[in-house]
Order: sequence, then structure tokens, then C-alpha cells
Amino acid sequence: MSADAPDIAAAPPILPGLSALAGRYDALVCDVWGVVHNGVAAYPAAVEALQRFRAGGGAVVLVTNSPRREDGVIEQLGQLGVPRDAFDSVVTSGELTFSRLVAHGAKRVHQIGPPRDVIFYEGTDIALVAPEEAEIVVCSGIEDEDEGQPEEYRERFEAMVARGLTMLCANPDIVVERGPRLLWCAGALARVYGDLGGRVELLGKPHQPIYDEAKRRIAALRPEARVLAVGDGLATDVRGAVDHGIDVLFVIGGIHGHEFGGIETSDPRLIAARLASEGLRATACVPMLRWG
Repeated sequence: MSADAPDIAAAPPILPGLSALAGRYDALVCDVWGVVHNGVAAYPAAVEALQRFRAGGGAVVLVTNSPRREDGVIEQLGQLGVPRDAFDSVVTSGELTFSRLVAHGAKRVHQIGPPRDVIFYEGTDIALVAPEEAEIVVCSGIEDEDEGQPEEYRERFEAMVARGLTMLCANPDIVVERGPRLLWCAGALARVYGDLGGRVELLGKPHQPIYDEAKRRIAALRPEARVLAVGDGLATDVRGAVDHGIDVLFVIGGIHGHEFGGIETSDPRLIAARLASEGLRATACVPMLRWG
């Protein structure tokens, strides 16, 4: 075996729950979709784990690639059954995208996403316009969330790229779970736009802006905190934590759950091999977010 080959024996331990690590950390940077809820309902065990961590003196900052602004995500969490005492703060990709849009100073925006996302612009002087009139493009998702495909946008994007329009991507996720289904997200459209040579700005996980904001929130709650990231996405949650120097608890039973031999029967060798193939690491794994 070469010196660079992955060491399967060094697989991260699979723990029964968060309680096994909780005493080592003062704050959590916790993913939302796939960890705390599945887009349809909250996971009661995950809610309890966050509540118990907070009851023990820890801070919880939820960090999500949702294209919604912060207040909208907090409202959605309540509707899905996540009570307000399960977290201290929420950082959303959508909120950062809106701040970036303001910084650009653009007043004519071409919006790509489901109709409900126009709420993003309420109370502003921003006009939603056709691509040929736009100064910038904001992508919050697939317009037909159930059936739409990223490649259907290629011809439309070619004209936007030719005009030199920057795309702000309000959700870098490629896919997301909604109940038992996987649906395309804005990140899949941003990938097509970038492949065509278009300029894309990605503000959510795994990119730096959302982690800078999460760290700022944590510092206000728990100065000098020891921070643990919790997430199920290798390309977003785990990559982001590793790239920004944060220990990570990998939730096996999320979006990658089918890859490792079952949520409760996962093979540590498969997990270690997959992490090594992506150049990633994890402090530990749990089948799902739960206390223990």
C-alpha cells in the first residue's frame, strides 16, 4: 500500500448519538434539511438532541443552503415542528444572497425559481424583469420543482452568459431530499451556467461567506467557543467544515445513507473509503442526529 492510500483502519468512529461528543464542544454549526427535517416534518430525535445540547449550555446555530431569507426559514421550521428552543440563530444562503444583491446595486433582476420565491424581494425597489432587461440573475431553484431538469435551461442560459450576466446562486445544493424523493436544487442550475462560461457567485455551504457569518454569530453567543459542525452532505457540510477548520460530525443517514450499507448497519470501511476519495475527514459519525 502506498503512503497516500486511504487507511481504512482509521475510519471515524460511529457513535450512538451527539451526547458522546457534546462535552467537548460549546457550539454547533448544524445543517437543517436532511438532519433536522426532511422537508415534510421534523425529526423528533434531532430536535431533542439540539434542545439537550442547549440545555447543557451549548449554542446552536443552524446553517442552511435554503434560498429563503432568515425570517422565512424560522417560520418554516416552526411549521415543520422544530420549536424555537432548539436553536439560537439561523444563517441562510438566501439571506447572504440578498445582502450580496444589495451590494451589487442591481435594480433589475431576472429571477429563476419557483413562484413562491418572489417573496424574497418584498419591500424592496428591485424589479423582476426578463433576461434581456436584467442587470443580474438570481437563481433560487428549479421552476418546476417536481419535474424540471437542469439541462432544460441550457439554451436559455447561453443567451444570459452571452450578455455577461452574473448569477447569484441562493442555494448551492445540487439535490435535496423531500420525504423519500431527491429533487434538483439551484446548485445544479448554477453548475450548468458555470459550464457555459457564466460567472456564478455561490454564498452558501461549502463556501466561505456562510461560515464567516456562522462564526460571527457563535462568537456573539459563546466567545472562544469550541465548535462542531453537524451535517449529512459530503460536498457541502463536510467539505465546508473541513475547509474552514471545524470538526465535523457526519450524519450517515442523510443524503448519502444508501451508500454505506444501511443507516444503523453502516460499514465503517465504506465510510472511510468515501471520505478518503473526496479528500475529507470526520471527527465521528452518527446514524442520525439524536442525543444517544
